[in-house]
Amino acid sequence: MMSNLFSIFDPSTNLFNLPINWLSTMLGLLFLPFAFWLIPNRHYILWNFIMSKLHNEFKTLMKNNYFNGSTFIFISLFSFILFNNFLGLFPYIFTSTSHLTLSLSISLPLWLSFMLYGWINNYQHMFIHMIPQGTPTILMPFMVLIETISNIIRPGTLAVRLTANMIAGHLLMTLLSNTGTNLPSYLIIFLVIIQILLLILESAVAIIQSYVIAILSTLYSSEVN
Repeated sequence: MMSNLFSIFDPSTNLFNLPINWLSTMLGLLFLPFAFWLIPNRHYILWNFIMSKLHNEFKTLMKNNYFNGSTFIFISLFSFILFNNFLGLFPYIFTSTSHLTLSLSISLPLWLSFMLYGWINNYQHMFIHMIPQGTPTILMPFMVLIETISNIIRPGTLAVRLTANMIAGHLLMTLLSNTGTNLPSYLIIFLVIIQILLLILESAVAIIQSYVIAILSTLYSSEVN
């Protein structure tokens, strides 16, 4: 009897009818006390170095919108997605970022807050963004329509990008691991090597996707003013 390929992403662990799998979303908080066991340790120094680099990059991207502490929300977003992506690579830990429920709940409120702030406080600037400079008069209605559609689908593209990348890698690793029981013993070593390479690739994807989401969110925020 064949099972659905995507059933591995379903939150199936229930205790008293509660979806306990979603508790993995908060496991990243367990890493916070570790940084304070011995200060300064290597983990603390490395994380501070990464955060300072991200802070400088986000500060540059925000341009005129920057004020003290404004990059914290994007650094927190990067950290949250990074921890959840990495935790999903461990066995028997539910990958919450592979569900649109989580990724949409991150991208949609951010996009809505940027749009509301921009249209309420600086609607002239938002209208200017609808028509790029140098657009012929006859093409202006089409450009407004295209820019409006591209603006509306932004939270969806952010969410789908993260979810699709997480699902694709995990699904490939699962499919390869399921073939291990049918392979002869001399091919198992090649399967293990391929799985290790895929795990390294997925680790890189986990970092890249969290960085992309944070960068794009910063760019969207810089357009509202």
